Amino acid sequence: MALFSQNQWPTVYRKTTIGQDNVSPTLLRLLAGLLFSSGIGIVARKRHSLTSSGVVGAITTGTTTVGLGGWSWGLTLIFFFVSSSLLSHWKSAQKEQTASDKFSKGSQRDLVQVAANGGIATLLALGHGLSSSRALRDTLEAGYVGALAVATGDTWATELGVLSPQQPRLITTGQPTTPGTSGGITPLGTGAAALGSLALGTCFWLLKRSKSTSRAMPLLALISGLFGCLGDSLLGATIQAMYYCPACDKETERRIHNCGTPTRQLRGWRWMNNDAVNLLATLVGSLLAMLLQQISKRPFGRIKIEA
Repeated sequence: MALFSQNQWPTVYRKTTIGQDNVSPTLLRLLAGLLFSSGIGIVARKRHSLTSSGVVGAITTGTTTVGLGGWSWGLTLIFFFVSSSLLSHWKSAQKEQTASDKFSKGSQRDLVQVAANGGIATLLALGHGLSSSRALRDTLEAGYVGALAVATGDTWATELGVLSPQQPRLITTGQPTTPGTSGGITPLGTGAAALGSLALGTCFWLLKRSKSTSRAMPLLALISGLFGCLGDSLLGATIQAMYYCPACDKETERRIHNCGTPTRQLRGWRWMNNDAVNLLATLVGSLLAMLLQQISKRPFGRIKIEA
């Protein structure tokens, strides 16, 4: 007895009724995604947006997303990456000192950063491609948008918030702090997080050709993205590892400050660096988006979400 009927063959490889083998659309998308993401990765490397390891991560993420999610998923991922890279290079001279003092890494994303921002989304794309349940695929799609909304909103908030004319305040206490401090928020940064999240959801909705089943995506992305970004700030102010440079009398995410002085830990969990915080924030955003998607399917929830 055959293990699969004609309609149950894995989507990557399907047999025809006359005994011939056809390459499935999924496999073609995987190949196209590989070529497409490789080209973008090479360009990004030349523009100093990715390190060599970051290119490997981008190709893996892009190939999986396009192949198992579809072109609307892949192009939404490109929107996140391109918009984030452009903002990273915008007014880079003004942000350079803050970045070198505070941030653990520069504007060039490495493999770990790619995984931290896009790892959850990639896993959701993988689950989407392997699932045959329409309901589960819709839920994973919402989670994908939620995860990328957090990644987009957080990047926009970081790149624009550090330029804010207003002094940032800690999300936990409201006390003033220096620009670039983890857990510090400004009206400009919070607005950028909301705008980035909404833009990501709108991009996905448009790429789905404004289908009625996806019309809640912009609002869903806004809510889950902003919530995830605020969660990112809360983690940054509480359990993210922060260090102190005695030579410069400055707080930083770096274990070795840019002046070359070894720093000492001030607070937080030593393993909870910025990449771990980003990963957790995107996970929170994806879970919230999937929950909202389930609520929106109920009669009492549909009015609230889709209004």
